[in-house]
Amino acid sequence: MSIDVAVADGIATITINRPERMNAMDAEHYKGLSQAWMRVRDDAAIRVAIITGAGEKAFSAGADLKSFITSPAGLDEMWLTQRDQLLNRGLEVWKPVIAAVNGYCLAGGMTLLLGTDIRIAAEHATFNIAEVKRGILPGNGGTQRILDQLPYAIGMELLLTGDSIDAGKALHYGLINKVVPKEKLMEAAREMARKIAANAPLAVQAAKEMAVRSREMDRTTGLRVEALTNRLLQFTEDAREGPAAFVEKRPPNFKGR
Repeated sequence: MSIDVAVADGIATITINRPERMNAMDAEHYKGLSQAWMRVRDDAAIRVAIITGAGEKAFSAGADLKSFITSPAGLDEMWLTQRDQLLNRGLEVWKPVIAAVNGYCLAGGMTLLLGTDIRIAAEHATFNIAEVKRGILPGNGGTQRILDQLPYAIGMELLLTGDSIDAGKALHYGLINKVVPKEKLMEAAREMARKIAANAPLAVQAAKEMAVRSREMDRTTGLRVEALTNRLLQFTEDAREGPAAFVEKRPPNFKGR
């Protein structure tokens, strides 16, 4: 049982490694996942991350309810809002995150998915956000993101019924980007990651931040912040390397500075 992190060629692959429990996460695994996200955030060698689950059965079934029922958190933890922060619970990670969904993506697994940027699913993947069937809410941003990412009626149906949808419907509704055979899932995710990692990393991170923050800013403010950020990027080495590589008809060698 672990949260495994492997880094190669600027790509971090995070694996929830608990297949015997459908990659459900107890407090220990949530802490490990938080540490993995902070490593992605802080390590300049990492340009993009892939999150997946071990095995072929599940991406993640979300929180391990048995562990939380037998050892519930104290009420005082309600105010430890910065402890063990997660991608989908307020931790700011501006490096792009790709989800490789290799099976069941349920409850907390779905809220994790909603915190990622690009999603590729195996053909047998299944999605739901079914916490209401257990008498609780979809935490860690589930209720806050679902209507941003799905049509209102569809999001409400999934949220209030707890029903599941297959990969085909998830693709149709725009929840995921692509469906591939399960044996090609990780290669498809890595191919996407390589495309992103080949771009100027500071520009990529700035583009993600501007796009995410645009949902919380009025248009005039957003346009101004965008212009200021773009001006700042023009002073980077990468901003000189990109045009030079284009003129010289060669691949750019971006260094993130």
